[in-house]
Amino acid sequence: MSSSAEKKTPLYDEHVRLGARIIPFGGWLMPVQYTAIVDEHQAVRNAVGMFDISHMGQFVVLGNGARDWLNAMLTNNVLKLDVGQGQYTFLLNDNGGVIDDLLVYRTGEAEFLLVVNAAKVEEDFVWLEGHRQYADVTTLKNRSADFGGVAIQGPRVVNLFDELLGRDVELPARNCIRDFVIEDMPISIARTGYTGEDGVEVFFRAQDAAKLWNLVLERGKEFGAKPCGLGARDTLRLEMCYPLNGSDLSAERNPIEAGLGFFVDLEKREFTGRDKLLETKTNGARERLVAFKMNGKGPPPRPHYALFSNGNRVGEITSGTLSPSLNIGIGMGYVSAASAKIGTPLEVEIRGQKFPATIQKKPLYKKQS
Repeated sequence: MSSSAEKKTPLYDEHVRLGARIIPFGGWLMPVQYTAIVDEHQAVRNAVGMFDISHMGQFVVLGNGARDWLNAMLTNNVLKLDVGQGQYTFLLNDNGGVIDDLLVYRTGEAEFLLVVNAAKVEEDFVWLEGHRQYADVTTLKNRSADFGGVAIQGPRVVNLFDELLGRDVELPARNCIRDFVIEDMPISIARTGYTGEDGVEVFFRAQDAAKLWNLVLERGKEFGAKPCGLGARDTLRLEMCYPLNGSDLSAERNPIEAGLGFFVDLEKREFTGRDKLLETKTNGARERLVAFKMNGKGPPPRPHYALFSNGNRVGEITSGTLSPSLNIGIGMGYVSAASAKIGTPLEVEIRGQKFPATIQKKPLYKKQS
């Protein structure tokens, strides 16, 4: 199943104890599911689900020049962040391709927390370290081994935290982070997530991981809380058209092509990859990342399946699945700009047969009011 080189999160033993199916993912041994992907998916859509995100990297950046340096390294405008606020952003290579998509939080006047993708921890750290020789950054620390994290997501998350923190304690606002203490465990709670539901990501000392995990599951029983694995995390994020680095994002694609220009501030005078992104915005992208829905029942679309329009191959799927919420095949893929308009009919080639699909407006799933 795995090699000895694959790492275990501080919650690994809890996953095994709960009977999770474990798979290698990004160099880690992670739970793909506990019961069934659909059950865990629906728990998040209707109640509360908790995911282990301890495999994700956590970097701390300190120093008087930290804010300006990060602003030059990342696509979003770090200067707009007040203490306690965060934003989604990109770390780009010199050609504008995506090294990583990440969250950056301003945790102090001259202190920042970066939450990066598990498979990119070493690459991100080396890249950042190699670009700070002239910056007034006193500390760039990879604290990943000493800290863990969980994502707690779903419409009953506020009820759960009323139980954990007390009804007089409010969770942070969207995209904000604050420090708390639960049963003598210092934690940081960020109001964000990767599911399209209300939720938080909680960061804590690795030594507190099992205690916090079990506390949340125990207190969350009355709210329908369930442990969830990577399988549900993928179906949830794909319904929302949230990109997955290494699939929908890569070093060969830039954020403009991925339709994520909202998280790029081209008004900034300088950041790595800006010239290439400005060129793409000016001239137009050659290909664009689109979302699609299958027109009827059939085999689910999968990554690398070819996409056709009017009999011509126009692109390739980067992410695909059977949507538990919509009960139909959905996906994302890059297609030629001429074929990227919403409503354009497509065909997905699956095992030599072509099945009809249609490009849709993002997100594919919209919660009923």
